[in-house]
Amino acid sequence: MTAGDTGADEEGWVPLGGSAHEGILRRQALRESAARTYARSLPIVPVRARGLTIEGADGRRYLDCLSGAGTLALGHNHPVVLEAVKKVLDSGAPLHVLDLATPVKDRFTTELFATLPAELARDARVQFCGPAGTDAVEAALTLVRTATGRGGLLAFTGAYHGMTSGALDASGGAADVRVARLPYPRDYRCPFGVGGDRGAELAARWTESLLDDPKSGVPTPAGMILEPVQGEGGVIPAPDDWMRRMRQITAARAIPLIADEVQTGVGRTGAFWGVDHSGVVPDVMVLSKAIGGSLPLAVIVYRAELDVWEPGAHAGTFRGNQLAMAAGAATLAYVRENRLADRAAALGTRMLGRLRGLSAAHPSVGDVRGRGLMIGVELVDPSGEAPHAPTPPADPVLAASLRQQCLDRGLIVELGGRHSAVVRLLPPLTLTDEQAEAVLDRFADALAAAERAHRPACPAPLRPVRPRAAHHRNDTGPSH
Repeated sequence: MTAGDTGADEEGWVPLGGSAHEGILRRQALRESAARTYARSLPIVPVRARGLTIEGADGRRYLDCLSGAGTLALGHNHPVVLEAVKKVLDSGAPLHVLDLATPVKDRFTTELFATLPAELARDARVQFCGPAGTDAVEAALTLVRTATGRGGLLAFTGAYHGMTSGALDASGGAADVRVARLPYPRDYRCPFGVGGDRGAELAARWTESLLDDPKSGVPTPAGMILEPVQGEGGVIPAPDDWMRRMRQITAARAIPLIADEVQTGVGRTGAFWGVDHSGVVPDVMVLSKAIGGSLPLAVIVYRAELDVWEPGAHAGTFRGNQLAMAAGAATLAYVRENRLADRAAALGTRMLGRLRGLSAAHPSVGDVRGRGLMIGVELVDPSGEAPHAPTPPADPVLAASLRQQCLDRGLIVELGGRHSAVVRLLPPLTLTDEQAEAVLDRFADALAAAERAHRPACPAPLRPVRPRAAHHRNDTGPSH
């Protein structure tokens, strides 16, 4: 069955039909809040899913390269996840236990610690938080503030850490700035206008200067929080050398380093954790999304010396989600045992190469970047005015058109980046070679259609071609 086919399948399932499909969407629009997001750009009604594929109520099938915003490391309804959940349900075990010890939690914690950087795992504590990644970020901030007795925080431009108040303060879109903001190194739109290793070096020097200058207005903070790859910021991998510099800078000044691995964890970037590429061992790791095996779960793991808070200093009624722990343990083990991080690194490299090949025929492709199966394509207006900038302006209208053209072809993608002009691909780590080719074929076809609809055919303006070797120096997988 293709994206547009309808009718009963081999298991006898019959689509609800167009009127039922439209009715569900209409009632959602009437009943749910104006804050809903994905439902606006993806007007589908999923009813069944397996692996990469989602089936809608109207009978259409889609290739899902959103994966629950990176949550579904093994795709939809993987057999090992379903079996783990079924085993707990059939056992009669309690499903709600607050933070009590259970065999299910013990298995999850044991599997989690087996995947952590060895230096951290030898001397770590784990705190189970509320079920969302943003709650784990709040826990991490509370932890380092309690442990250091300091209140300030260092974060980075372009960051995204969640939607609760403390997480928003540390994110790039904060309106009321209570966190010192540092430059995150970017090649394509380098804040210093140089990119590459030199741009990353200047970003590191700025950080050192800010901390060591008694007149900078930034007292020694409680911690520094960063993402090994900025996801919502536009799929921007942190250079490995820069990551090591941040570790050196913070360690020398007794500033706890927090790695937000909510989206980069569990093999997504081509290493089990994003920090593994650089060999950096943070003081705190914030984990959610894929660690729950598609179900809500969030934790922080941190050095034992930071474990100074009082009982109840950070809690949550639903921090003991037994089904999520069972699904999460099964997912962590499957990714580890089947070396899916290595698979993500190899397949991601091939996908990046083919996507970069589109830029020759499509001047609206400004940049293609990523790490592993965390991929972004930035759309630009090659004829647009960008005074004093070495790169063309972002084109969010074209990006939105491309997203719709992809959906029309049965491919689910989403947008990110500073101006929502980066099309993001987050396929499951179980993606096959054939599925990857199907994704790329549909993407290329959708890009051509979006360009035709967005701009009438005309000669493409010449633009300078930046060297690719330095530009994408660290997005092909682990470097050590």
